[in-house]
Amino acid sequence: ALEQHGRHAPLFTDSLLMGEIARRAEESLGATALFAPLQWLGNSHHHLDFPGTLSAEPRLYIDLLNGLLENFIAHGFRRLLILNGHGGNSALLNVANRELRLAHGLMTFVTHPGVPADQGGASPADELGMGVHGGTDETSIMLHLAPHLVNLALAQRRVPEALALNTYVRFGGRVSFGWMSNDFFPDGYIGDPTAATAELGRQLFDGAVRGFGEALREISTFNFGRPVAGT
Repeated sequence: ALEQHGRHAPLFTDSLLMGEIARRAEESLGATALFAPLQWLGNSHHHLDFPGTLSAEPRLYIDLLNGLLENFIAHGFRRLLILNGHGGNSALLNVANRELRLAHGLMTFVTHPGVPADQGGASPADELGMGVHGGTDETSIMLHLAPHLVNLALAQRRVPEALALNTYVRFGGRVSFGWMSNDFFPDGYIGDPTAATAELGRQLFDGAVRGFGEALREISTFNFGRPVAGT
């Protein structure tokens, strides 16, 4: 994705994080997997009210992704994994994942280094489960990887505490809802970047790299419980 993350973090936060996770994993796994170049454009329509955000229409994004992956299929690859770092892509990636499986019968997978809070993942307790964009965790990882690109002097706590009181209609709740990044605050981010630290970022990043490597190893042998031709 290329989208606003408030004034305290850069537009390419998601892409930088995913690129580093993939690079570290590639170093540790060697020839176990072939990593394609980073695809920086995603679906970020819910951030378009903020300058700098670029977004592909949902169907265009799915078609672009399918087209790219079909190139690998043409070269003989039979097991494809999409590493995603932007919550707005998740639903579309699941569609692409299924379409590729139906069209080609190959093994397709989608993974996130961390499940976004709005999709049921965790965020720090002080964020009340509402740290979905530009909050503590994301900003912490940026402080670890690229501190020169973060300006905490411009950060403020932006947690929709009233939403956290809901049982069902909330981020990560059983009732999902459409939202735009400025529905709660004019800054465009949702969370508490003021609590971010580089040490927390190091722990989160190292855990993400480790988890991704473990997932890749399991993906490399996954077969629905029956033999599958090719790798």
